[in-house]
Amino acid sequence: MTVSLAVTWLLAACTGGPAAGHPPASGTPAATSPAPVPRSPAWLVTRAALSQLIADSTVKELLSGARLYELLQPGQRPLPGIAADLVVVFPSAVALQRAVTGGQVPAGAYGVLYDPEAWSYTPAAEQRDPVAAAERAAAVAHAHGLRFFVAPALNLTTVLAPGGSSRWQSFLRLGLIGRLARVADVVELQAQSLERDTATYRSFVSAAAAQASAAQPGVTVLAGLSTNPPGAPVTTEFLLSAIAATRSLVDGYWLNVPGQGPRCPTCNAPRPDIAAQTLQRLG
Repeated sequence: MTVSLAVTWLLAACTGGPAAGHPPASGTPAATSPAPVPRSPAWLVTRAALSQLIADSTVKELLSGARLYELLQPGQRPLPGIAADLVVVFPSAVALQRAVTGGQVPAGAYGVLYDPEAWSYTPAAEQRDPVAAAERAAAVAHAHGLRFFVAPALNLTTVLAPGGSSRWQSFLRLGLIGRLARVADVVELQAQSLERDTATYRSFVSAAAAQASAAQPGVTVLAGLSTNPPGAPVTTEFLLSAIAATRSLVDGYWLNVPGQGPRCPTCNAPRPDIAAQTLQRLG
């Protein structure tokens, strides 16, 4: 994934939120039955984005009581004074395995994240078979006491199913997230390119989360959001609408604030203010 922002409160259970409600008991009017209240979402955030977010005292206070995942690039040190579980991200399974076995993951790290995409940072062999690559990486991570996160990009369909329909539909037809979920502790759905259309975003997240949970009941499912994806600008309302539509389906969100550069050459300018406003509104 691009240099991203993601914040994550991962609480208690690892399923995608409360199940659909049952009909009210006999004699109990439906109108008086309290609606299910979703648990607070989990958030995953990069170190760079987190450093910008906590500059806002309100957001820092909101995050202080949350279970936070701080996403690090290899070699980065975590932010001082922040209580967060550390997750190191790798676009290559081979690089992930070498770092873990070579003792290059920070002591006390919570997990590692494998981010395979159709780009130069993921080896071509891994793009052609991301499941096998993830299986090898997961085995190494688990052997070293680390949780294994996986976040396959929708653009892998350009390698695995070229010439198909929309990427998100091809991704679902491939059943890729289900096959990856079998070896993962956490799966992340890179849905952020769909967030301008709430109905499409929900359709993809709902189907992909169902595939993941069917493959491994209890797997943690996160969905991607972005403050500045390629294309038309988005606002806080886009993110809030996407969250409202999927909150009962997932455990949390990877909130991206991409930086413009080689990993996201077509991204708009970073908008940490949108991330901060989203968190404030949710808080």
